[in-house]
Amino acid sequence: MSSKHELSRRRLLLTSGAGIASGAFLLSNASQAQHQHGDTAPTGGARGSAAVQRPGVPGEDYTPVITPDGVALPWKLVDGVKVFHLVAEEVRHEFAPGLEATCWGYNGRVHGPTIEAVEGDRVRIYVTNRLPEPTSVHWHGILLPNGMDGVAGLNQKPIQTGETFKYEFTLRQHGTHMYHPHHDEMTQMALGMMGLFVIHPRKRPDPPIDRDFAFMLSEWKIEPGTSRPDPNAMLDFNILTLNARAFPGTERLVVKTGERVRMRFGNLSAMDHHPIHLHGYQFRIVETDGGQIPESAQQRETTALVQVGSTKTIEFVADEPGDWALHCHMTHHVMNQMGHDIPNMVGMDPGDLDQRVRRFLPGYMTMGQSGMGDMGEMGMRVPKNSIPMVGAMGPHGYITMGGMFTILKVRDSLTSYDDPGAYEAPNGTRSELAAQADLDRDGVVVPAAGPLQPTHEHGDH
Repeated sequence: MSSKHELSRRRLLLTSGAGIASGAFLLSNASQAQHQHGDTAPTGGARGSAAVQRPGVPGEDYTPVITPDGVALPWKLVDGVKVFHLVAEEVRHEFAPGLEATCWGYNGRVHGPTIEAVEGDRVRIYVTNRLPEPTSVHWHGILLPNGMDGVAGLNQKPIQTGETFKYEFTLRQHGTHMYHPHHDEMTQMALGMMGLFVIHPRKRPDPPIDRDFAFMLSEWKIEPGTSRPDPNAMLDFNILTLNARAFPGTERLVVKTGERVRMRFGNLSAMDHHPIHLHGYQFRIVETDGGQIPESAQQRETTALVQVGSTKTIEFVADEPGDWALHCHMTHHVMNQMGHDIPNMVGMDPGDLDQRVRRFLPGYMTMGQSGMGDMGEMGMRVPKNSIPMVGAMGPHGYITMGGMFTILKVRDSLTSYDDPGAYEAPNGTRSELAAQADLDRDGVVVPAAGPLQPTHEHGDH
């Protein structure tokens, strides 16, 4: 990787904390992190404690992850310990244009900033509570002393409103992990309190990773017209998000052809597993929250099932340019605020119903009898602060997907990782309306449309 590219990544990390709520720390100078107080921090803990190593340096010891629509949590170095600060507080958050809600999060964000460190680092994380109720933080999947595990009432006292607690431990593993409260979890997590905790290996991977994306998968119940998620929901979640954003509000993923790509997925949804499907590629699932999968056990997949409370990491080489869909394959998870109690109208002939109803409700239109694909494009009136069936206009028409959906943009030539716009497929490589000459040449006869005929599973008796 070029020195210019590394410098760009360092600048990105240094600026990623801008605007974070007061109390957060800024990243110290990388050379200071490399040379100051190398191995002086205490290890702490009992069984399984690890030796503290020289603090890992971004751009030198690891390539920082990219959290689309998110940021990394800044840190500073104090006597060889990386010091972070999380502030739990109420946050006004936009899921997509047209939908905002008052949520709970960290450092002015939903979800919280991504914590990054390196295997062997000693970390000290301060947590300040500005919520109206007590909280705690559990470091999900991370090996640490019992008293740092963050289950309020079991491992520690709850963090009361206005208090600041200190967590400190040495990282003795690497991988993709998470953090979230373990006090009134149903309420606090449903309102957005969660984040990613990425621990890089002490030794850089070989071959190196060029683009490393991290995603938190979550689900919400937000009734159209309301301003807060419903933390009491157990079913019928109607907003499904990648890093707390729903398509068309999700950030696009830009990659240069030939780059090696890693994607990390963590799932802290309340109830649903998410089969994450990438178009155009086969990938290898290389890691879970339990650690690295031996290469001999890695399988090629096109869909990675990310169970509730787990993480999956995939890798592939971006060798085919284009605009490729990345989404959850639960079909209701790529829809925004779709009602679950509406009647099934498919196949219904409304006759003159619309004309008759408009005498009482001007603008009324029966919908769903021929499918629901045109509902978002029609721009129908919707309740305030809602995005039912909203997708986005693409280069060839309206994209009818929403929710847990984004686009991987692979290009041969890039001068930056800004959105390069729509992909222009070379001549002869895009599906188009079939020409009659092609149909005739290949002996394809298109049957005339006629009335539907009933099928008889056991013949005519």
